[in-house]
Amino acid sequence: NMVDQLSQNITKSREAELNQALELFHFAFRAFTAKPDQLLEARGLQRVHHRILYFVGRNPDIRVSGLLGILGVTKQALHAPLRQLIAMNLIQDSPDASDKRGKCLALTAEGAKLEAALSGAQRKLLASVFEQAGTEGESAWRQVMDQLVGQLPK
Repeated sequence: NMVDQLSQNITKSREAELNQALELFHFAFRAFTAKPDQLLEARGLQRVHHRILYFVGRNPDIRVSGLLGILGVTKQALHAPLRQLIAMNLIQDSPDASDKRGKCLALTAEGAKLEAALSGAQRKLLASVFEQAGTEGESAWRQVMDQLVGQLPK
């Protein structure tokens, strides 16, 4: 395993640098999710609800199976939060025209409004830090994020 081999070759000073990177990642994620978390909490919702709203918003009429693939979760993990969003009239589900057993999901007007507020806060934050970091900084960040995404299990 590549990760195990790497961990055996890490010097103490490099381990300290990597720990700093872990901490930066942790605190950056807290900053990135702070405003959406406030908005979600006010409605009794959590980050999983935001992820569902975001990806349904980017993929109108997505099938439940497609959403499961994007989120990388089980049907059981998606069921309760999705039902909650439907019950709150933030997402609508309708039978798939090509396969009546499947359901297609779309944001309602209220769901689109909430998703825009949640993701809009994050887009605004990214725009601000990318502007400060400059083109090269943004490019380096995207490269690191792409490398991390590439480590997802298949």
